[in-house]
Amino acid sequence: MSELTPPHSKDWGEELLAKAGAIKLIAFDVDGIMSDGRLYFSASGDELKAFNILDGLGLKQLMQAGITVAVITGRRSPLTEKRMNDLGITHLMQGREDKKVALQELVANMAISPGQIAYMGDDLPDLPALQFAGLGITVPNGYWLVQQQADYCTQAAGGCGAVREVCDLLLWSQGRLHDTLIPYLDAQK
Repeated sequence: MSELTPPHSKDWGEELLAKAGAIKLIAFDVDGIMSDGRLYFSASGDELKAFNILDGLGLKQLMQAGITVAVITGRRSPLTEKRMNDLGITHLMQGREDKKVALQELVANMAISPGQIAYMGDDLPDLPALQFAGLGITVPNGYWLVQQQADYCTQAAGGCGAVREVCDLLLWSQGRLHDTLIPYLDAQK
């Protein structure tokens, strides 16, 4: 089944896989992680945002595998709310500058420890949440200090499939990736 091995798995060492294998909840920043971090505005002042479709399916696969997905963002955006609703993500916290506090509030009523939490962010406001989580993840176009503090930096840039790469990492480490891929392979028969 080597054809079902993610290409980035060669870079996933034992320590990273062990941390990823324990994850029950992953929280994501939006700008710079789910999007490329650029802000687009129309002439009338409407905000525009591009989300990667690969990331969306990966997030759905995580949720189907029983991993809770949350989004914590410092900005408020109707576009973000629409995208998360479309994906079925119910844990959306917008307008939250202190992302560690938001993450702690999110997990306060869940029976999980920090070692079972992953956080993916790209800039300084994400750093406290990234350090609190048992698995901190960033992107190569993220701020250098966040890259230094993260447990893993994706190969894909933010907004360019980085979230899907992390979804594959979590599913692979927990022995669930194969099951999420088989329905698509069987459909071709």
